[in-house]
Amino acid sequence: MTRSADPQSIADYREAARRRLPRMIFDFYDGGADSENTLAYNRAALDARRLLGSAPVDVGRRSQKTTLFGRTFEMPLIIGPTGLAAAAWPKGDAALARAAGRAGIPFVMSTAGTCTQEEVAAAGDGAKWMQLYLFRNREFSARIVDKADELGFEAIEVTVDNAVAGKRLRDARNGFTLPFRWTPANLAGLARHPGWSLQMARAGAPRLEVMAAGLGLERTDTIAELMQSQLDPSVCWDDIARLRDRWRKPLIVKGVLDPAHVARALAIGVDGLVISNHGGRQLDGAVAPIDTLPDFVAEARGRLTLLIDSGFRSGCDIARALALGADAVQIGRATLYALAAGGEAAVFHALGLLKAELDVVQALTGAAAIADFHPGMIRSPAPHSALARRDPGSLLQPSASLALQA
Repeated sequence: MTRSADPQSIADYREAARRRLPRMIFDFYDGGADSENTLAYNRAALDARRLLGSAPVDVGRRSQKTTLFGRTFEMPLIIGPTGLAAAAWPKGDAALARAAGRAGIPFVMSTAGTCTQEEVAAAGDGAKWMQLYLFRNREFSARIVDKADELGFEAIEVTVDNAVAGKRLRDARNGFTLPFRWTPANLAGLARHPGWSLQMARAGAPRLEVMAAGLGLERTDTIAELMQSQLDPSVCWDDIARLRDRWRKPLIVKGVLDPAHVARALAIGVDGLVISNHGGRQLDGAVAPIDTLPDFVAEARGRLTLLIDSGFRSGCDIARALALGADAVQIGRATLYALAAGGEAAVFHALGLLKAELDVVQALTGAAAIADFHPGMIRSPAPHSALARRDPGSLLQPSASLALQA
């Protein structure tokens, strides 16, 4: 039962996470690359697309059932891969996986996860997918793939938009390292957040368990620099083709923005794409995935499963993507905020909020089933360059502005 004191939106969960986490941890999750222009634009591009209400339509019976890669899920939502989840909550990856399983949706484990693959595989009985980086050490990447197969992971989602790591200014300014560097400012942050500090003291400092097991990680200045030392800028479609040969279950490529890549993905035998700008954490000034989604739909013509992420915070956002042709939406920060606020129970509650919000949109747009969403429900984007210049955090706060009127 929902209590009045419980968060009532993802924006509420973001605020709860901001209060509970030390600044360096919150900023790691919340921040984007460079000026954070892309981070803000993701929200502006979504908010500019307006939904067309449709009444009267018989929506007395509504369903969110969705089929992805031959398996039926309770709603068109996926908890996407997010690194360092244990900095929000002990064994955070397993908590996210259990919450996703309870909600009847897939969970994608990050290679930068803070649980082992075995721990996530054993966390609940929901569908587990494995995110993959193609490291300089390709044998290590291959071992991750083989372990995922052995443990019953149902899909591989290979991330490709990281030839170099984006410049995360918040991390640099906060001195955010792995292992944590306890500067006077960061120690002061611990004192201001005793609940989190005590919980971390009991659980121990988070480790990138999958990467540490195979790469022998050493201390680096920032998380981005750690990743930069391991990622391979030579990754190309030939590498995806070799991965296709190794992995016979569904193969998804995450981090594409150019619809021209659809033809290559089809030629290789890729099963799905995640249209993504990495949540605004890589290329500052990038287009928003929602901008390019219709072009992907036109190129794919139903031959690929099209997923999308970056900036999604509500059922209304999910509906916008479905109307424009996405098969499902991946979320990352939204469930990290909830995880930080209250662990598995809060993540499950946040997923329920999104489900309820989507149900309202279904009822008011005449979409009794997910297949009923169509492009005619979306009106052409209004100019949103001014919105893109706003502080990204402010786009999540209650306001009478265009940003939250949908």
